[in-house]
Amino acid sequence: MARGGRGRHLGLALGLLLALLLAPPALWAKPTVRKERVVRPDSDLGERPAEDNQSFQYDHEAFLGKEDSKTFDQLTSEESKERLGKIVDRIDSDGDGFVTTEELKTWIKRVQKRYIYDNVAKVWKDYDRDKDDKISWEEYKQATYGYYLGNPTEFQDTSDHHTFKKMLPRDERRFKAADLDSDQTATREEFTAFLHPEEFEHMKEIVVLETLEDIDKNGDGFVDQDEYIADMFSHEESGPEPDWVLSEREQFNEFRDLNKDGKLDKDEISHWILPQDYDHAQAEARHLVYESDKNKDEKLTKEEILDNWNMFVGSQATNYGEDLTKNHDEL
Repeated sequence: MARGGRGRHLGLALGLLLALLLAPPALWAKPTVRKERVVRPDSDLGERPAEDNQSFQYDHEAFLGKEDSKTFDQLTSEESKERLGKIVDRIDSDGDGFVTTEELKTWIKRVQKRYIYDNVAKVWKDYDRDKDDKISWEEYKQATYGYYLGNPTEFQDTSDHHTFKKMLPRDERRFKAADLDSDQTATREEFTAFLHPEEFEHMKEIVVLETLEDIDKNGDGFVDQDEYIADMFSHEESGPEPDWVLSEREQFNEFRDLNKDGKLDKDEISHWILPQDYDHAQAEARHLVYESDKNKDEKLTKEEILDNWNMFVGSQATNYGEDLTKNHDEL
């Protein structure tokens, strides 16, 4: 949920449509700041800064978002520690009194998965209009594009017309890819794959194709360096490019364009936006252990975790902070 920290370009189609409808036209222009596409939560955070021992803003913003990181304002430190302790007992799956990197990684992956399914559950009723616990393509199409389809003349001379005209067949193609049994209806699992394709192996081809279509402005089926840069940065003023743009050009030449032909094909785009050599849960688990392991035995006691509670409440180990405010019988 895109090149982007938690899948920015892969967000809900409905959300994108609503954003376009509600935002003033000026906001539809190309961004003038850096945009990210890598399906990796920390891609827009840069290098991890040194902790200041007063806060863990990096962890909070990386895994909560700036707004959601405020969740813990409703709890005192004592309440947070008490509830965090209950989570630690669940993370320690073998009950030996220690939390290992592997146990943390397993827990974080479980939380990530539950977060995605919770997200789908929140929007399910908006699309399942006949309440049969399935969502047909027609139901989704009417819920998302019904007004446009019923009132085409209102959009005929606007930029919205092009947007809707492009997104409707694109959504239908994605829906068909998610619909594994090809019955034109989506189960909860299939609808989850439709809304969060980056999380499903059989949907990754669609993720790559949609990225290519977004960036390939000349329609040659490839992404050249200028298209790659234009997707992140619009040079609207005269003068030199920012240093980060020059750095991205170097990245393109050295690491993105693997066969050195001056452009990216689908395989190279996949290698870029869906890196197989990066396990975010593993990286986060290692970071939490490293920062909290006082005696450097490469595992954590509950005491070590609670001593460093302010870091954990801002990590995915506590579901963006939400686990500390939930009934833990459901975990």
